[in-house]
Amino acid sequence: MDITGRKLFVKALKSEGVDTVFAYPGGVVTDLLDELGKDGTIRIVLPRHEQALIHEAEGYARATGKTAVCIVTSGPGATNTVTGLTDAFLDSIPLVCFTGQVSLPLIGNDAFQEVDTIGVTRNITKYGTTIRNRESLGRVIREAFYIASTGKPGPVIIDFPKDMQVANGDADYPSKVDIRGYKPNEGVHVGQLKKAWKMLKNAKKPIILAGGGINIARANEKLFAFVKKTNVPVITTVMGKGSIPTDHELYLGNAGMHGSYACNLAIKECDVLFSLGTRFNDRITGDLEEFAPNASIVHIDIDSASISRNVVVDIPVVADANVALDKLNEWAAGIDTKEWIDTIRQWDEKYPMKMPHDVGLTPQVIMKTINEVFPEAFITTDVGQHQMWASQFLELNEKKHMITSGGLGTMGFGFPAAVGAKIALPDTPVICVTGDGSFQMNMQEMATSVIEGAPVVICLLNNENLGMVRQMQNLFYGKRYVATSLKKDPEAEYVPDFMKWADSYGIEGIRVTTREEVLPAIQKAAANKDTTTLIEFIIDPDEIVLPMVKGGDSTSDMIL
Repeated sequence: MDITGRKLFVKALKSEGVDTVFAYPGGVVTDLLDELGKDGTIRIVLPRHEQALIHEAEGYARATGKTAVCIVTSGPGATNTVTGLTDAFLDSIPLVCFTGQVSLPLIGNDAFQEVDTIGVTRNITKYGTTIRNRESLGRVIREAFYIASTGKPGPVIIDFPKDMQVANGDADYPSKVDIRGYKPNEGVHVGQLKKAWKMLKNAKKPIILAGGGINIARANEKLFAFVKKTNVPVITTVMGKGSIPTDHELYLGNAGMHGSYACNLAIKECDVLFSLGTRFNDRITGDLEEFAPNASIVHIDIDSASISRNVVVDIPVVADANVALDKLNEWAAGIDTKEWIDTIRQWDEKYPMKMPHDVGLTPQVIMKTINEVFPEAFITTDVGQHQMWASQFLELNEKKHMITSGGLGTMGFGFPAAVGAKIALPDTPVICVTGDGSFQMNMQEMATSVIEGAPVVICLLNNENLGMVRQMQNLFYGKRYVATSLKKDPEAEYVPDFMKWADSYGIEGIRVTTREEVLPAIQKAAANKDTTTLIEFIIDPDEIVLPMVKGGDSTSDMIL
């Protein structure tokens, strides 16, 4: 029996186990939403902006490991998703985005809200296609979910013309996928992996560098088992933080532009760098000529294109982290690293990871209080100084995770991502660490948080400036603060008044101005499980993130 495209669309989502879609309506997706509404089994979340919609879907996907689903209309609905799709693409987040499109006969005629969505998004999605034949609809949707979630995950776009939504066709939804030219690697080259293990076990000064791929693959327990068996110390990228519990004795901290002195020096001095799930971007490597100059490098990654792209490696291994670690754990044995670890600890004691002036209301106090009050949580961040302080001072483990924007560095990511994570995991505390600049990028999503019943704790660090750029102006541009103050002048009132703004949404706002107020405020927010709480921490604009490596410099050349 033939059915309409809109009916097959709903059937496909249910077959894929979709329980939630993030959707913003418009003329050419009304049929899809009407069919979802009639079915009534899939939750429809209505954000307040399409960029935020994608970030909410990212938060949902990162919290659950499932492929998120988005629906937006054509034209501006589709183009508003570009930033979020790019963010998901660079951070390997699986989602399928259905964009409405004008009917096929109108394509190419500059119809109302017509945009070449596939052309616009070609370089920022893993795959994209326009439905031009009703009979291909089921196959295309099935392939989209498969592509989004396999290999290196990422966003997929399906551009769905309005006439294809109502056209009749085959009711079958395929259970199998066979895509010519797309065969994700599901194994591992055992010979290469044996070479890697042999190199590691013979090292005198080995380091494991864990990237975001460990968290994406959810291979944390397997990595932790490998680390404990081998006794090799672990350094993470910002996206890799939480790969193993941060309070474990073999965890050293983050490396890179704002990494610790000990971690960056350890990478410089190590003789084997055993890396898993990282693409060696410039924030980690700094000057490529000076990166790990004494080391033989092993690179294990699901994406063959990322291996030796930035850093030429000695032993490449293309594999999912889970598959590689399963085999490595079969061979793993203790390595004598005591002297090496003692040396690293001495470096850390010389320049420990702490704020240079830990007096008064500092970001370090805020992060450590979050650690104390929340034994279990998902913590999202926006992008800027607060993101780096969070990555430096938050303690993560199997019950506490961080979700942040790494590859694109998207301001406005943190709050909608927190809302999406809370929608996914309503019984888990969700905290958003943000800044006054980033928060104002998507603060309208407070309506989504309130109406969807997704209460989060917002820790807003207000320094009245775009802090990270101001820090660069402070250090490298003669303290010429151009276009970074969020006030008209130093004596002006700050706009908006975040306490009045919170009140307008019917949520509790707490302003914190002293160190003594931090713990009671966060405890009060933690106890409020019914509505979102906004805590505004008034931060000194002269607080800066240290250590810091100037862009392009060697990571061993740190401002301490």
